[in-house]
Amino acid sequence: MTGDSRPIFKQIVDGVRMEIATGGLPVGTKLPSVRGLAMQLMINANTVAKAYNELTAQGLVEPRQGLGLFVSEPRQLLSEEEQQKRLKSAVDNLVNEVAYLDFGSEEILREVQKALTKLDGAPGTDDRD
Repeated sequence: MTGDSRPIFKQIVDGVRMEIATGGLPVGTKLPSVRGLAMQLMINANTVAKAYNELTAQGLVEPRQGLGLFVSEPRQLLSEEEQQKRLKSAVDNLVNEVAYLDFGSEEILREVQKALTKLDGAPGTDDRD
């Protein structure tokens, strides 16, 4: 996590989201406890709790009374319009980040394609080509 400008809770959210999307954390997998993950990462438990709350709000994990948090069945909580808006925003952010680098669009697209292949065939993904 060192060297990453994103807040730690956001790094946790993004990491768990990617693990779920790529199948690294299948449906039904129990997440570490807040205290356990905080100790493992040597961070404040409130930071982990904030990340877990965000993952719960996004519908990616669900609490089970007395048992902890578990990866939930994939379901889309966002409207098609909101999904399109977020896709455009993510692409705009990517273009903004790479605009000053000495790479051509073909090389950038190749790297994006490599990153996206991690998602191919993962649960909850589909091809919208």
